[in-house]
Amino acid sequence: MKRTLYSSGAPWESTVGYSRAVRVGNMIEVAGTTAMKDGKLVGAGNAYLQTKCIIEIIKEAIEGLGGSLSDVVRTRMYVTDITLFEEIGSAHGEYFKDIRPASTMVEISRLVDPEMLIEIEATANIQDIEN
Repeated sequence: MKRTLYSSGAPWESTVGYSRAVRVGNMIEVAGTTAMKDGKLVGAGNAYLQTKCIIEIIKEAIEGLGGSLSDVVRTRMYVTDITLFEEIGSAHGEYFKDIRPASTMVEISRLVDPEMLIEIEATANIQDIEN
């Protein structure tokens, strides 16, 4: 199967050796994504805004590989403060309330930057229109 890589242009992608997203066949895996845009954190201290920014970045990656958010079958949310689950869930629901992917939210001790409150991974399965 063909393997297609998607880059968000982050300078550390080549240094660390990863892609924002990878498509193999009908499956797209989106790497852990934070609310970093143009080298700056969006929504510092605001889990809702960070979540929305992250999902927009994920959406862009999936669309760049020929899919859409409606193809998302799984999200994994890593949060530094589980008490923010309502803010995070509200933003997640704005995008996924009708799609309803399998989702996991777990609390972790920290992310790379202490102002980052959440990181999200996503899996999409693109269905052929003919099926």
